Amino acid sequence: MPATLHPAPQGVDFYRHALEILDDSGIDYLLGGAFATGTYTGVERDTKDLDCMLRRRDVDAALKAFRDRGFKAEYAFTHWLAKIYHGDHFIDLIYCAGNGLCPVDDHWFANSRRARVLGREVPICPPEEIIWQKAYIMERERFDGADINHLFRSVGKKLDWKRLLSRFGEDWRVLYAHMVLFGFVYPGERDKIPEDVMTEMAQRLAVESAKPIRDDKVCKGTLLSRAQYLPDIEHWGYQDARLQGLRKITETELEVWTAGIDPHQRPV
Repeated sequence: MPATLHPAPQGVDFYRHALEILDDSGIDYLLGGAFATGTYTGVERDTKDLDCMLRRRDVDAALKAFRDRGFKAEYAFTHWLAKIYHGDHFIDLIYCAGNGLCPVDDHWFANSRRARVLGREVPICPPEEIIWQKAYIMERERFDGADINHLFRSVGKKLDWKRLLSRFGEDWRVLYAHMVLFGFVYPGERDKIPEDVMTEMAQRLAVESAKPIRDDKVCKGTLLSRAQYLPDIEHWGYQDARLQGLRKITETELEVWTAGIDPHQRPV
């Protein structure tokens, strides 16, 4: 079982009560975010929120359970996030990623772990799925690469690498970029990532590099940052990868998500 995490005291009573509500309501959830990552890595940080991962089908029931107990509970963005509010603290109910990828599905729960957090034993996200979601977060104001490097360092040899690679699918370059960066950050611990996995990724790159370049006017940068690649979409004629393939975001939801960008973070 992962290590016990000792969080800062702010909001603890609210977080504990929220977990009790979810337990009493019979709603499946997994603890994510800083609390879950910290149980694997030992890195603790103060946070004003608690991330709970839910299947999409359970979100409405969760919101009703909190409203029935007097909390403000609502969708923040319908394609991935709902929130429960209590003063300066809040609970994030996450069922997808903001870029439309990484939906919370049965595999999250089948491979979950348990840890003692907030004075109680709770189910937490598998490290593979934490890495999957965090790997795409490369905003100007936030980059989750350090969390991923700490996870590789702590549990790299125990990861289900086959499942992790399958999670990324055609986006394997995103994972490979983090794997290469890990060897730079920890040059004496490169073996935390199995050699055969690194070899496979290098072979994938070699095979792909040998193929003719397709004439695709698409920008996948929007899967990494909702703000920094807007010039590509709005001015340079690139197609937005978030609206292609099996992405889980509609044009209307994308407009709302884009409108929520802090003006100071948006390129001009």
